[in-house]
Amino acid sequence: MNKIYKRISLVAFAGIFLVTSCKKEYLETNPTDNVDAETVFETTDGAMVALNGTIRTMYSSLTNHGNFGQKAYDLVSDLMGEDMVVHSQGYGWFNTDYNYAQASNAQPDQRPDRTWYYYYRIINNVNRIIAQVPNATGTQEDKDHIIGQSLALRAHSYYYLVNFFCKTDLNSPGVPLYTEPTTEGKGRGTVQEVYNQIFADLTEAERLLAGKSRVHRSHINLATAQGIHARVALQYGDYNTALQVADQAIANSDASLFTQGQYTAAGFNTLSSAEWLWGLEVNVEQSTIFASFYSHMDNRQATGGYAALGTQKKITKALYDQIPEEDVRKNMFAGSPDAELPIYSQVKFQLRQSGNWASDYLLMRLAEMYLIKAEAAARLGQDGVAIDALQSLVVTRYPSYSASNLGGNALLQEILLQRKIELWGEGFGLLDIKRLGNGLNRPTGPGNHAGANLNGGTANNFNPNLFDLPASTNRWLFAIPQDEINANKALSTSDQNPSD
Repeated sequence: MNKIYKRISLVAFAGIFLVTSCKKEYLETNPTDNVDAETVFETTDGAMVALNGTIRTMYSSLTNHGNFGQKAYDLVSDLMGEDMVVHSQGYGWFNTDYNYAQASNAQPDQRPDRTWYYYYRIINNVNRIIAQVPNATGTQEDKDHIIGQSLALRAHSYYYLVNFFCKTDLNSPGVPLYTEPTTEGKGRGTVQEVYNQIFADLTEAERLLAGKSRVHRSHINLATAQGIHARVALQYGDYNTALQVADQAIANSDASLFTQGQYTAAGFNTLSSAEWLWGLEVNVEQSTIFASFYSHMDNRQATGGYAALGTQKKITKALYDQIPEEDVRKNMFAGSPDAELPIYSQVKFQLRQSGNWASDYLLMRLAEMYLIKAEAAARLGQDGVAIDALQSLVVTRYPSYSASNLGGNALLQEILLQRKIELWGEGFGLLDIKRLGNGLNRPTGPGNHAGANLNGGTANNFNPNLFDLPASTNRWLFAIPQDEINANKALSTSDQNPSD
């Protein structure tokens, strides 16, 4: 812990100045290593710069082309799930996540190590902000606004840590909890304790953010904090809270559901898109080019990224075939073989302009809130509420859609299907598998995992050699990084996660 936190405080927090300009010199981190970070907190204006810098780290590149902030871990989650297929070996990036060869690797610079470092870097930064802002010069409103966003970011980070590194059993080991700046390590505690802190942070964040306006959609406002709360409550299984805060997020947002005309690639790469509750604006100077989400997702050859070089990301034929022809969401995938875009390739996430890496990162949109509301209501036996929420969403994609004749488990299964279709590629694959408790069940056969790629010839999709896992498996538990165990006196090898 000592070793890791010193590294965070010097390098990651030095990045607080990276967000305030588009000039190329702001990509140079070396001069900021000598900045007295404490002087930043003399005013709330300086503290906001620190917060902006922390947000900037959410789309920064770390160590290699497979680490680029939050969207890297969203992609890992989907590749470890059931509905995303990799076309071929390509350059190999993320293939070890797809075939579950990375999760148990505790060595430096591997997926668990980078995941741990990324989220704890954010936590350390916001803990410093939360500790320092009360003494800064500025209005109480500005202080509340900064602290509220910082609490929400801390909750968001712990949410991903507890889902990547922990079992779903609330009494099982959690992750170390830090709520103030420190270089002293802590033990794992329990999953329940982590969720208690997440819910406490979000409740306080919502109180502080009520009535506050944000200046940019990369910031967190009340609706976004409620959206995070709804996401966490659904994962935790608190359906009453999930239903309540998802409904509040819908009501308090300035977002609106996409029309069929808006449901295009442009709807998924632009921060100002109608449905976005939260996202990250990426300009040319701050883009990470090949080490970016679009490099690994935009399948077009003109983009020149890794996806186009063989690792095209595709929907399974099994899920594609369940989307009606009249449903606009079917247009987000290539429906016929093509030399450039293999059949079932995704076209949902594309750069706004091929060769120009200035396209934004989606973190949350309104459709998710409707799906959370629908699922939570269905699980609570409120079928009417669930049907209203589901239909309100799906008819904007498929006008003749109706779920009015469904109820009980049939309604719940329909909601889960619509969730798979609607949120494909947005980072929920592994998270949903873990919370639903059904194990991993990847479809096989032509057009599916390792099956014939159906793009002409006899080639198959890349073979992950793993298609089924029981719900009780440890294969999706990320290893606690060995560097953390070595440096944190409160941890030992006995605290390491099991692996199958």
